[in-house]
Amino acid sequence: MKHTQVAALLLMQSMITLAVTKAPTEGLFTNVSGSVDDEGTCQCSVYLPDTTFPVQKAEQLEIIAATLTKKFEIELSQVREYSKKIELYQQQILNLTIKVQHMEKSSISYTELDFQLLKVEINDLERLVTQLKFSLVGSNVVVEQIYLEITNLTILVNELESLDKNNILAIRRQIVDLQKRLKECEEGTNKTTVPPYFPPGSCIHRGLLNVSQPYIAKLNWRGFSYKYGSWGRDYSPSDPENEVYWVAPLNTDGRYLEYYRIYSSFDDLLLFKPMYERRITYGEGSGAALYNNYLYYHAYNSRYIVKHDIRKNTMVLKKELLNAVYGNRFSYAGVSWQDIDFAVDESGLWVIYSTENNMGNIVISKLNDTTLDVLNTWQTRQYKPSVSNAFMLCGILYATRPVNTRKEEIFYMYDTSNGQEGSISVIMDKKLDTIQSIDYNPTDQKLYVYNDGYLLRYDVTFQP
Repeated sequence: MKHTQVAALLLMQSMITLAVTKAPTEGLFTNVSGSVDDEGTCQCSVYLPDTTFPVQKAEQLEIIAATLTKKFEIELSQVREYSKKIELYQQQILNLTIKVQHMEKSSISYTELDFQLLKVEINDLERLVTQLKFSLVGSNVVVEQIYLEITNLTILVNELESLDKNNILAIRRQIVDLQKRLKECEEGTNKTTVPPYFPPGSCIHRGLLNVSQPYIAKLNWRGFSYKYGSWGRDYSPSDPENEVYWVAPLNTDGRYLEYYRIYSSFDDLLLFKPMYERRITYGEGSGAALYNNYLYYHAYNSRYIVKHDIRKNTMVLKKELLNAVYGNRFSYAGVSWQDIDFAVDESGLWVIYSTENNMGNIVISKLNDTTLDVLNTWQTRQYKPSVSNAFMLCGILYATRPVNTRKEEIFYMYDTSNGQEGSISVIMDKKLDTIQSIDYNPTDQKLYVYNDGYLLRYDVTFQP
């Protein structure tokens, strides 16, 4: 404001001087009447006409000067801001130039992402500098030079991308294109319909169709050394939704069944939170099964079968299974001491074993789960030591054999409803070499597999 006042005064002085110098000589002086006071001083009055000094024009000039000063300060602040932006852009361009020079000299093949990131940075700079050019009135040499440098950088990056030394980008684009075409081909050729739903516990299907990939629940609770054993979910026809799981690893000799654990849910099983742990003396082999809150197992070194109450941890019943061979004579291939193998399906409790009369071939007996009496028996022509394991599903026996160390095949079936046997081929993946037991549960329609100490679970699909 001080500068404004000074400018105004200077303007006024100039105008007064101009007025005086340009006024005609005539009329500048006049004679006036005066008087002398008591002290002898001469006194007179002089009147300056209004037209001598243009006061209104001076005020207008002062207003114009103030306005110009304000505009000048605004423009000056904008110039300062643009100067800061220009310094920032110059530094960014310097960094980008260093990056591009490094990419030119390096023998490393850069990915498409590297080029795209550079392009994004350059495009952002180009956009900002373009805005800056339009913001400034007139030509600005610094801005023009920045814009030229950005244009050169864009051309250089495009050339680098096109001259990729190992042709990596082109190969990657081809790979992506091939993967896309392969996916489209697979989707076109492998369109499968969703398998039909069959209610748990029902057998209105035509038997086993396939099994899923294994879900590896965990290692058994006793550790890796306990490779033999069994596990599964209890099937209770009166309360099928009730979750009770058992895990029964044999001792390290692979023969004695001494300890088992009961879990009230699958989550508790995963978290090692058993409802209780029990000890029995003694069972034999990996053929135990849980049915309606009772554990059924083969008594040690005998042909007796046992019904055990898991809630009271007491033996309820023990009965001889007539003609059953024991002592590891006709156990499964690769699995010792499993002469007698219990199984559960939609219709109840079964036992799988061999007899001398049937020359070691598989014998299937349907049991009364209350009395352990044999209700019916079927003799197959499948040699038991040639199969790795077996299970029952809707009255049909399914037997497995190893394909290699990571695959098992369900290859044989025997239908107890009509006495017919036949071949089947369903591949099961496994974690380790040997499968010690397979148990089917009708409630969740899953297979529970004990695989060299690991607890595996498979979903089952059925033929409509």
